[in-house]
Amino acid sequence: MHAFSRWMALAALLSGAAAHADKNDLRISLLGNPDPAGANHSPTANTDFQAFARAMAAAITSTNLTPPETLGHAGFSVNAELGVVILPRSASIRIPTENGSQPDTMLVPSLHVRKGLPFSVELGGRVGWVEKSRMIAATGEVKWAVNEGFTYLPDIGVRGHITRLTGVRDLSLTAGGLDAGIGKQFPLGGMVTLTPYGGLDFTFVSAETDIIDFNPGRSYIDSLQDSSRAAFEDTGVYKPVEFSSNMTQRIYGGVRFIGGTLQLSAELSFARLGSAQETDDPNSATRSLPTVVTFNTSLGLDF
Repeated sequence: MHAFSRWMALAALLSGAAAHADKNDLRISLLGNPDPAGANHSPTANTDFQAFARAMAAAITSTNLTPPETLGHAGFSVNAELGVVILPRSASIRIPTENGSQPDTMLVPSLHVRKGLPFSVELGGRVGWVEKSRMIAATGEVKWAVNEGFTYLPDIGVRGHITRLTGVRDLSLTAGGLDAGIGKQFPLGGMVTLTPYGGLDFTFVSAETDIIDFNPGRSYIDSLQDSSRAAFEDTGVYKPVEFSSNMTQRIYGGVRFIGGTLQLSAELSFARLGSAQETDDPNSATRSLPTVVTFNTSLGLDF
């Protein structure tokens, strides 16, 4: 039995040495221990987790890059996109990356595919990657043009979307919402058009964690020597972030250029994260959260 334990410890050490974390991978435990009975307890840990979840959700959903008009029932579009997320430098929010320092910007390249359907409906999917990390953001969306194609009236559309962040240890984060957009296509001659657009997006955020070890320096061998009770000390979970009470508001504007089948777009968005209670005490002071600014560009083919 002792020999088996030694082999298990050796295997754990070898696998730990082979493990690799990229610079922008998240390390949720750096937000602090929410358990009052645990070591290094932080009374603001749950609020820090809530603020982080809203900011991260804004970072992976602050991309639209399409006017409210749809592709038409036979239309199809494929675009390579790049989002440049400007992360706020504020004491009220923290993005806990693996190296302990928060980057000033976060690049999110993605591939966006859309397909037009009858009745001014459009389905889309986007897969994005957070640079220097193992994080992937997968988005599904459906858009309906309430009004489009009239000569003297603007196009108006609504879009429902849901995004899931994967590749993060101990974290489950989902963001879904509804936005309303307005735009107008202007012909520049032949098959060339220019379409300015803008809109307002309401996004609801949900996040929760698995049991997190707030004493990561404890080795596997040490845990074998601890009692079963001691092995679970300094562990805990953050208070879940629920859809019903965590909403961000994003205002965006952009322009799309189409020449033949070539499509170029540029967009700027501002996501307001709202406010949160400073601690778990409902009578505590309110913490105002900063705005996440994102610049997006797109290059693709529109058939």
